[in-house]
Amino acid sequence: MKIVGIAACTAGIAHTYIAQEKLLQAAKARGHEIHVETQGLAGTQDALLSSDIQAADMVLIAADIKVSGRSRFTGKRIVDVPTSLVVKSPNKLMEKLEEMLK
Repeated sequence: MKIVGIAACTAGIAHTYIAQEKLLQAAKARGHEIHVETQGLAGTQDALLSSDIQAADMVLIAADIKVSGRSRFTGKRIVDVPTSLVVKSPNKLMEKLEEMLK
């Protein structure tokens, strides 16, 4: 499965980067490709390329705030979750995403 996503928390610091790292680890452990953009106080980092978005099977938005650039995902399956869910249960989240694509 190819996943693209955005991680963003209210402060744009700790949970944003923790969520990004947890998603990267959980997806790779299950054999998936993933690219996660972060949005926050430091601005946008690891920005998604349009080619990544087009190739993606799913868009995962792990955010506690409104994220910018959602219009890039028109026509894609989007899953919204809070960053706390990603931080606490990244593997269970990956399992649910896999089930959604069956």
